[in-house]
Amino acid sequence: MNIKRAKEEIKNTIQAYLMKDEFGRYVIPSIRQRPVLLIGAPGIGKTQIMEQIARECGIGLVSYTITHHTRQSAVGLPFISRKEYGGREYSVTEYTMSEIVASIYNKIEETGLKEGILFIDEINCVSETLAPTMLQFLQCKTFGNHRIPEGWLIAAAGNPPEYNKSVREFDIVTLDRLKLIRVEPELSVWKEYAAEESIHPAIISYLDVKPQNFCRIETTVDGKLFATPRGWEDLSRFIEVYEKMGLTADRDVIVQYIQFPAIAKDFANYLELYYKYENDYQVDAILQGEIREELCEKVSGAPFDEKLSVISLLLTRLGNVFREVSVQADRLELLMGQLKTYSDREGNGIERMESILQQFSGIREEKKKAELLSRREDEHLLSVLAMLESCEKELRSADMTEPDQAWEAVKRWFSGKRDAYEAMWDQAGAMLEHGFDFMEAAFGDGQEMVIFVTNLNTNRFCVRFLQEYECSRYYQYNKKLLFEDREGELKKRISAVLD
Repeated sequence: MNIKRAKEEIKNTIQAYLMKDEFGRYVIPSIRQRPVLLIGAPGIGKTQIMEQIARECGIGLVSYTITHHTRQSAVGLPFISRKEYGGREYSVTEYTMSEIVASIYNKIEETGLKEGILFIDEINCVSETLAPTMLQFLQCKTFGNHRIPEGWLIAAAGNPPEYNKSVREFDIVTLDRLKLIRVEPELSVWKEYAAEESIHPAIISYLDVKPQNFCRIETTVDGKLFATPRGWEDLSRFIEVYEKMGLTADRDVIVQYIQFPAIAKDFANYLELYYKYENDYQVDAILQGEIREELCEKVSGAPFDEKLSVISLLLTRLGNVFREVSVQADRLELLMGQLKTYSDREGNGIERMESILQQFSGIREEKKKAELLSRREDEHLLSVLAMLESCEKELRSADMTEPDQAWEAVKRWFSGKRDAYEAMWDQAGAMLEHGFDFMEAAFGDGQEMVIFVTNLNTNRFCVRFLQEYECSRYYQYNKKLLFEDREGELKKRISAVLD
């Protein structure tokens, strides 16, 4: 299955494992809570989805790469104790608590989260001395003499043997105690994630043209050659920073991330062309309504790669605008929820705003301490916190202590924020219309328009925007696309019957 489906399956599994009956007991007892084992190529997001799942489920996460550990750190160190059996005293070997088990208890104390996930990466690459311990861990949920705390679930990940010669195969006895999920890379799923994370548009459009280079791992006489989703994402971040520094990522830089020289060279050439198209076609001007006939003629007669790059530039700019509209809508909603508590507070106008500000800041700190915030979610809360601070500062500078007078000022302040959002929303709609103007002028309703509309449909920020914004051409081309899909499917069925 793809990584998106794997994430959904693991979330469902965790929710099932943590369900309790009327007596407060887990419906599925610990002994029947099979550890989840993810097996898939390196760099496709196995570790990353565990972090996302823990945050989304509101539970703790302790992660270990087991190849970094010895038997002693996993099991604990031996020590001699004295015990009495049958009236006689004996020396008995016991073990200190495993570092891994101890880290779970530390996490519980630090975050207050009594339920969580213990994630063990590269579990099938353990050393020979540690292998029996890992089998015991998967089968009995113990490290040495110490059991994993109740409410903490086990997840693990590993690579297939073709990607790592250190891999050890599990026997049937062990596999029969695991919930095994095999994960395969899938570009269409990754593109959804790429839209969320603002992956560089040159990478997205390049992979549209060369999907075979999305996740490619080969063994040659010169060693391992590989391009992975993780490599593309890390390269994207680096290119963005380079652009801010006024630098260009060339082949020598790209191959540091995409360690497949032929692909790195190919993408370096593509990136150079991409920057040229960005300069030649002036997409920002197009989306402001400047539709130049000579550019439409130029792109309509261009090679397919160039057409795709220009469409990608349009989609990226629109996607960024739709994202900003969506983010601002969420922030205003959260801000309004906080301001609604104004009348329930005590004190004068300024003191009430201070109370709202302090409580919201406390909520953020608690979530941050419990490690339940992603970087993007934290940015979201920090932005709302900054707006609350701005409002409180305005009240203080005007010395508005009278509660009703202060509330009227707060409402006017929020109305200004709302007006700015609506102006942004209107501008986004106008930019979408201009995008369609250019696509129609350059390509009519050809396959390029199909690509444009299809990609709009895969961007959740665009879909959310279009649930409120009435764009007749979007629905017109969607309807045509749906009709052609159904017509094509019908022809296939008729052909199959005739054959």
